[in-house]
Amino acid sequence: MNGAAGKRQSYWRLVWRQYRKNRLAMAGLAVILCLFVVALLAPFLAHSRPVYLVKDGHTYWFANLINYPQLVEVDFVNWTPGDGERALRPPVPFGPLDDNVLQRLEPPALAGAGGTAGSSRHWLGTDDRGRDVLSRLIWGTRISMSIGFVAVGISALIGVVFGALAGYYGGKVDLVILRLIEIVMCFPSFFLILTLMAFLPPSIWNIMVAIGLLGWTGIARLVRGEFLRLRESDFATAARATGLHDGWIIFRHLLPNALAPVWVSATFGVAGAILTESGLSFLGFGVPPPAASWGEVLKQSQTYITYAWWLVTFPGAAIFITVTAFNLVGEGLRDAMDPRLRQ
Repeated sequence: MNGAAGKRQSYWRLVWRQYRKNRLAMAGLAVILCLFVVALLAPFLAHSRPVYLVKDGHTYWFANLINYPQLVEVDFVNWTPGDGERALRPPVPFGPLDDNVLQRLEPPALAGAGGTAGSSRHWLGTDDRGRDVLSRLIWGTRISMSIGFVAVGISALIGVVFGALAGYYGGKVDLVILRLIEIVMCFPSFFLILTLMAFLPPSIWNIMVAIGLLGWTGIARLVRGEFLRLRESDFATAARATGLHDGWIIFRHLLPNALAPVWVSATFGVAGAILTESGLSFLGFGVPPPAASWGEVLKQSQTYITYAWWLVTFPGAAIFITVTAFNLVGEGLRDAMDPRLRQ
C-alpha cells in the first residue's frame, strides 16, 4: 500500500511539474482560482448592506448576510452614517436585485455614451431596471461555476459507471452500452437540452440535470477504452485470481488507474456547461429571472444593443475569459499527462 501510494504521489508530482512549465495553463488556473474566490465572497464584494455596521448603539456583523428585523426597513443604498454610526461597505455597494428605474441604462463610470458622462456610482453601468451590472456579474459567477461543476459531476458519475461496465465485462454489456452512447450522440445536445427546458419548469437544478444527463457519452467512451486496456493487466488478473468480486476490482483496482483522461474531459466539460447555460439564459430558457446570470444580463442587450454597449461587452467578456481559462487548464493537464510530451 505504501509503495502504491508513493507511486501515485510521484506520478501527480511529475504531472504538476510538467504542468507548471505551461504558462498559459498556469494563467488559466489563476483565473479559475480568482473566479472561485469571487463566487465564495460574493456577499462581501457586492451587496447593499454593510459587512460591519454600528447603528443606534448596536453593532452588527455581516449585516448583509443575516436578515436583522430591525434593519429590514433601512435603505442602505442611500443611507449615510450619522453621529456615532459606522459602516464597512462592500467594494460594490449594490445588491444584484437592487433596482432603480431612475438610473436605468446608465453607462459605466468614467465612460461616455453619446456624449453623456458615465455614472460615478456604477463601475460597469446599469441594466434596463437600474440594477448594477458589476454586482450581477459577481453574483452570476456563483451560478455559472455551480452549474458547470454540478453538471459535469453528474456527467462524470454516469459516464464512469457505464464506461467501467462496458470496458470490464465486454460482450453483450459492451454492445448495449455502446448502442446507448450512439443513440444519445445522434441528437444535438444543445437543441435537446433546449427542448427539455421548454417542457420543464425554469430552475437552476433542471438546467444542471439536463446538461449532466446529456454530456456523459465522451467520458463513458474514455473510461471504456481505459478499462479495455487495464482489464487484462497483471494486477487485474491477480485480483481476480484471489477471488475478489467484480465490484471491488472495478472500483478499487481498475478505476483509480483509468481516471486520468476523465480529469481532462471534465475540465473541458465545465467550460461547455457554462457556455450552454449562458446560451440557454440568452434564449430565455436558463436561470429564471430576477436571478443574476451572465446569460441573463447578455439577453438584455438584444433590445438595447444600439447604445447600451456595456450589456454586451462585460458579460460577453466574462463568459469568454472563463471558458478560455478552463480550456487552457484542460489543454495543459492533457499535455502534462502525456508522457510523450514530457521533457
